[in-house]
Amino acid sequence: MIPVLLFVLGLVLLIKGGDWFVDGAVGIAHRFNMPEILIGATVVSIGTTLPEVMVSAGGALKGIGAMAYGNALGSIICNTALIAAITIAVKPSTIDKKSLKTPVIFFTLAAIIYVFVSYFTGSFSRISGVLLLTLFVIYMALSIKQAIAAKEVTPAVTDTPTDKVQTVNENAEENAIENSANSTEADGNEKKSFKDSTAKDIFFLILGAALIAYGANLLVDNGTIIATALGVPDAVIALTFVALGTSLPELVTAITSLAKGSGALSLGNIIGANMFNMVLVTGLSVTLAPFDVPCDKFIAGINSSLVVDIPVMIFVSLVLIVPALIRGKMSRIQGIVLLATYAAFCAFQFIF
Repeated sequence: MIPVLLFVLGLVLLIKGGDWFVDGAVGIAHRFNMPEILIGATVVSIGTTLPEVMVSAGGALKGIGAMAYGNALGSIICNTALIAAITIAVKPSTIDKKSLKTPVIFFTLAAIIYVFVSYFTGSFSRISGVLLLTLFVIYMALSIKQAIAAKEVTPAVTDTPTDKVQTVNENAEENAIENSANSTEADGNEKKSFKDSTAKDIFFLILGAALIAYGANLLVDNGTIIATALGVPDAVIALTFVALGTSLPELVTAITSLAKGSGALSLGNIIGANMFNMVLVTGLSVTLAPFDVPCDKFIAGINSSLVVDIPVMIFVSLVLIVPALIRGKMSRIQGIVLLATYAAFCAFQFIF
């Protein structure tokens, strides 16, 4: 009973820690006037993927390769066939195809590496981990470059018509005189407010990171205990319960985006998170501790992961991405197909 409670506590700490981490990071970025698109391309995407990073890295260091491998695959399947599927089934949305091209390209490259290693070598070496991490660094560099370029080409001020220049100047002069009377007090309050808010954001950033690390440790340790007690392979636990738990930040983002009428934002975040699961989660885990492709059960004499897990991951990714890139919009039938696939996938994990 205690391992189950600690497992649940680990999930709670991961969720809350990820929430605070993102809030703190976004707050700091805003205070230093970083562009919104840069925040989304870096801080938020990495923040929602941190639970997977911590769980997989912790599992790899503890010698549980199945946890690192299974959690990456399971999170991608869960993000796509459950979280994105719910968003699409409830409220399909139009998609900005251009914004999806970069993460889709890098996800495809990472998937090719993943498939090659799994099917042709059977072992994730440190070289493959470094290669995946290199893709992550290149992607982040391109995202930052694109964000800065987008900010520079956006006009900051609209041209003022000639006949309004005089009025604007007069109003500006009056405002300057009025503001100068209270400048000292205002500056003091602003500095104090800035200091307090920044300190608060840094506190939540550090606290969130600490909760993620501790929650991930609880999740790995007690997930392993539960798996052993129930006789369930580590890969199955990682592909279902752990993957769902570490994908909850994406679920929260999806629900919030849906409530605000921004389904496309949720889709972009999920595709980005899936890419990070490939290049960052697996890449970091393999670099820290190389491991063989887990082989807990066989289907017709073949590793079930090669027959079911990886094909399902590729299938749901194609169902989600291809229509978005071709048609520029999502359809409710996509969500239904993805949800049916996820239900069948979970049933297979526990039945066979």
